[in-house]
Amino acid sequence: MKKTALFLCFSTLLYFTASAQILDKGNFMIGSTVGFSTANSKVSTGGEESEGLRAQQFNVAPAIGYFVLNNFALGLGADFTLNSVTEPSQDKTTDSDLLFGPFARYYLPMGENVALFLVGNFGFGNSQDEQLVGTTKQSISTNIFAVGAGPGITVYSKGGFAIESVLKYNYARSKFDTENAGVTTSTSTRTNQFSLSLGMQYYFGGLRRVRG
Repeated sequence: MKKTALFLCFSTLLYFTASAQILDKGNFMIGSTVGFSTANSKVSTGGEESEGLRAQQFNVAPAIGYFVLNNFALGLGADFTLNSVTEPSQDKTTDSDLLFGPFARYYLPMGENVALFLVGNFGFGNSQDEQLVGTTKQSISTNIFAVGAGPGITVYSKGGFAIESVLKYNYARSKFDTENAGVTTSTSTRTNQFSLSLGMQYYFGGLRRVRG
């Protein structure tokens, strides 16, 4: 019985040590998520069908991090989103968001090539879009603050490449000013959102390749 218990403890130690090598203190991680979506609508009135709203969205979020402790990484990331909306008989309107900020990840190794993790991030930046104010189209600059947190799962190879999925709760606050007929109006917006994203990461130890 005693030998069996020692064997199980030794096997468990080896199991998690193999998982932790990629997530060791001193290693780096670099990667990104990329997404694209499109939507088209048609309007039917009195049996006649016409084109409705068309929308496209492109998003890319690169990031780089450093493991300050085993299984715990800190880093910086960016998030760029471009939206394009075309309405019938109207000009195309565009909206772009660019955020920068820090993030933190804590990993929970679950096997030789799989780990769960918890991630939290902050973002600061601005958005540029065009809005119709009265009869005048204005270019609006919006200041944005965002925070997100949630769990994820990563599956990595012995070479350090990994694919991952993250489910996050995101909160954003934005503020902009518009002027119409000499009157300036301030508008604030608070947004609550859940998002599911897919991405790729590469884990490496400086100039050397990490062991899987």
